[in-house]
Amino acid sequence: MQFRQQALAKLQSPEELDLPVRLARPQGWLALGVTVVVMAAASVWAVTGSVASTVSAPAVLTHGQGSYLLQSPVSGQVTAVLARQGDRLPANAPVLKVRTEQGEAVVRTVAAGRVTTLAATIGQIIRTGADVAAVEKVAHASDPLYATVYVPAENAAAVPAHASVDLTVSSVPAQRYGVLRGEVQAVDRSAQSAQSIAAFLGDSQLGRQFTRKGRPVAVLVRLDKAATKSGHRWSTSDGPPFRLDSMTLATASVRLADQHPVDWLLP
Repeated sequence: MQFRQQALAKLQSPEELDLPVRLARPQGWLALGVTVVVMAAASVWAVTGSVASTVSAPAVLTHGQGSYLLQSPVSGQVTAVLARQGDRLPANAPVLKVRTEQGEAVVRTVAAGRVTTLAATIGQIIRTGADVAAVEKVAHASDPLYATVYVPAENAAAVPAHASVDLTVSSVPAQRYGVLRGEVQAVDRSAQSAQSIAAFLGDSQLGRQFTRKGRPVAVLVRLDKAATKSGHRWSTSDGPPFRLDSMTLATASVRLADQHPVDWLLP
C-alpha cells in the first residue's frame, strides 16, 4: 500500500514535466550513421562493381585442324610397319602392310599430317576397323600450336571472346617456368561426345577421360607469341628452354565474364 501511494504521488508531481526527453545518446547516432553509410556503399558496389571468376578445365595442345584415327580397312596380320612415330606424311602414304586371305594389303594415310601414335606392330593380328595410328593434320612444321580446352557445359556460356587463359603444361614445371598465356579464340556451340573428342584428338582414351563428368564444350585458345625459346609467352620472363609438342596435356584456368554482385540475388 505504501508503494502505491508513492507511485501516485510521483505521477501528481509536476516537477519533472519540463525536462527534455532523451531519445538516444550521441554514440548511438554515430553508430547509426556509420551503418547507413556502409549499407549505401555496399548497395552502390553491388550494382556498379564487378567480381572476376575462373573455371579450371583439362586441355590439350594441338594444331588447329586436330588429328584423326587411322583404321585398318582389312583384317589380317601386320607384316611391315612402313612409318615411324613423328614422321610427316602426305595423303595416301603407306603406313602398314597387312597379310590377308586375299593377299597383301597396304594401309595408307587418309590426309597429310604427322604420325603421333602407332598402335600396330609387326606380327600383330588386326581386325577391320581397328585403330592402327593417330595422325595429326598439320601441313607444315611452322603451323601454330593452339590449346583445345574442354570446359564444363554449364560454364561455357560465361566464357567471353578473347578471355585470358593460363595453361599449366604437364611437361613444364610450373614452379620454375610458370604458366603458358593465351586467349580464347572460339567457343563451340555444342557439347562434345567421347566419340567426337576422340575423332578430333585421334585418341579414344582422351575422349573417355574428358567426358567422365559429362559432355564438355570445346574452347579454342590461341597461344600468345613471344621471343622466347619456346616461341610463346609465359608468366615468367623466359619460360622453358625448349619448344612445346602437340598432344601435350595441360590444365587451363579460363577467366569467365565479370559479374555484378547484384546478379547473384536476381533469379
